[in-house]
Amino acid sequence: MMTSQNLDIAHIDAPARADIQELSDRIYAYQRGQEDEDRFKHYRLTRGVYGQRQLGVHMFRTKIPFGHITPDQLIALANMSERHTNGRLHITTRQNIQMHYVKLNDSPKIWKELAEAGMTAREACGNTVRNITASPLAGVDPDEPFDVTPYVQASFEYFLRNPICQEMGRKIKPAFSSSEQDSAFTYFHDFGFIPRIVDGVKGFKVVIAGGLGAVSMIAPTAYEFLPANQILPFMEAGLRVFDRYGEREKRMKARMKYLLKNMGLETFMKLVTEELAALPDKTVEVDENLVPGLGDIPSDDFEFAEPLHPELYAEWLKTNVTEQKQGGYRAVAIRIPLGNLEAEQARLLAGLVQQFASTDIRLSVQQGMILRYVPPTALPHLFNGLYALNLGLPGYDTTADITACPGTDTCALGVTNSTGLATILENLVRDEFPEMVTEDDIRIKISGCMNGCGQHMAANIGFHGSSIRVGKKIAPAMQVVVGGGITEDGRGFVAEKVIKVPTRRIPQVVRDLFNDYKEYAGEGEYYNDYVVRQGKRYFYNILKPLGDASTITEQEFYDWGQDAEYVQEIGVGECAGVSLDVIGAILNDASNKVIASGEALKAGLVPDAAYHAYTAMITAAKALMLAEDKKCNTHIGILRDFSEHFGNRFSEAMPFEEFVLRIKKQEPTESFVTEYLADARAFVSKAIKERESQLDKQVIGEYYKA
Repeated sequence: MMTSQNLDIAHIDAPARADIQELSDRIYAYQRGQEDEDRFKHYRLTRGVYGQRQLGVHMFRTKIPFGHITPDQLIALANMSERHTNGRLHITTRQNIQMHYVKLNDSPKIWKELAEAGMTAREACGNTVRNITASPLAGVDPDEPFDVTPYVQASFEYFLRNPICQEMGRKIKPAFSSSEQDSAFTYFHDFGFIPRIVDGVKGFKVVIAGGLGAVSMIAPTAYEFLPANQILPFMEAGLRVFDRYGEREKRMKARMKYLLKNMGLETFMKLVTEELAALPDKTVEVDENLVPGLGDIPSDDFEFAEPLHPELYAEWLKTNVTEQKQGGYRAVAIRIPLGNLEAEQARLLAGLVQQFASTDIRLSVQQGMILRYVPPTALPHLFNGLYALNLGLPGYDTTADITACPGTDTCALGVTNSTGLATILENLVRDEFPEMVTEDDIRIKISGCMNGCGQHMAANIGFHGSSIRVGKKIAPAMQVVVGGGITEDGRGFVAEKVIKVPTRRIPQVVRDLFNDYKEYAGEGEYYNDYVVRQGKRYFYNILKPLGDASTITEQEFYDWGQDAEYVQEIGVGECAGVSLDVIGAILNDASNKVIASGEALKAGLVPDAAYHAYTAMITAAKALMLAEDKKCNTHIGILRDFSEHFGNRFSEAMPFEEFVLRIKKQEPTESFVTEYLADARAFVSKAIKERESQLDKQVIGEYYKA
């Protein structure tokens, strides 16, 4: 194995160098039995290394704020994919790039090469603040009141490696829209920001605690207008509330949407206000210059060129090309089927970008790309280059542009083959409903399971993987949903579940739904308004014959793209919780947090030091409670229950809730944090001694969550 000592990382910046060093060292320890498997899994997820359906290999996820990459970075990623993976890049609905079939020992090398390209995988997975997405047209959108890009970049930098969001109960997903049209789908995010200007002041409408998945919820509005310099403190305070009150034991109830549902928006906001009082910065000004460079923008003086396919070019101009707010330039969308780019294809594409556009590429939630600052005379040249790469497809973000997660291709949670079905449906739209290639009334999204990586609940027509038992056999199926997505005026809809249908019948489902809409919808009636008008039962009755499993044929026991009968193989996805039965290991974590607090204090990172000390005490208290079989599924529960069970043994730290939550009573001055850290050090030391008196007892806990 290549360890960190073998990697030349001296030239890499200190934070990334430390990440690479730690990843290498912990892989080395894990492979020699010196680290528990579940602890290591929890760790590697936060470094972007995710278990794949196929044994012995991993999916490696990058973290690309607002989907921005440069041509040079695209080339670097293509080269990495050839050296360390199957030679393919996959663009996700989170504006990220994933690589598959990565060997664990190669992950530090990928980290090194990412750092050299100015990229990271830190907190790409795990219970962290995930990639922060944004409208791919941000900065060039004619409808935007201002460019949100600097605020996304500032948020990314603020929370990267921030101690408040390293070990939360579940992941947090933020998004920034460029306008009121909400093209970033903020309504199903944990934190959503829509730009507004009020009385000359820049700010945002703020929505919180939305989500997709098995139980979808539309994010309620926290503020109709919050000044732009207050969004970072608000997010930090909100994360502290989520970290302290959020569920940690029952994974399916651990997202912020459930916390808000349980306590209500008013209570949540009251707790946020309390946390704000203790933050050192009540406002954080964002540098408006935090925007990507554009490189050498080509001049609008390209010679005339005939498009290689005139009919496709005309469609492409209509669906894939948008005039920027900067007059004279065009933004060009590239449809990338299933989000997959081969390495050589990616390198050649990067060359086209360098020739015909700015260097500011944006990945989109539609699994495509947006090129910016393309001069009009370059358009036929660009189209011809894309056409030669099989990337000149019209219909970006229309009915013909179907979103799909990898499904059973690589994901352990996948139930059915979403990519095979997506290909079938794209061909169906083009062959049977060609007029819909240039229409966006209906968008189709597919997920291989109910978790929603394909964002099916945000689709006008959506599908998620399932199965149907027919006698002793099981057939692959899709749950059909209708009525999700967003209107041009920014109204967000969550889809309604209608019926489960064998996967092989889904093309007929699409035909029936399309034909029904064309025949019975009112003139100009938006699909979701039509769904609301007709009601769920109406669509159930249309599709009921297709859901009848008694008429199933032998072929329908085969999933799309499969040459063998369907076998239900649902793995344990690494978004699920994992178990750990070593109380001493948890106490060791508490000790490490005390050390981290001391190091942060020495470095002048006083707020970070305070939060490390806080989590050290919480972690140590949880270890002792687990050792005595006490319930501790939230931080606030630990704080309140510890006094009851351990008050006589830790009288100096009583009442425990008050003792620990001094952190939210005042700002983290150096003198306060120094005293707070000393108390944390003493508490953790005593907790370790307490545990030593009962070393013969171990309990199974669920501290380490992926």
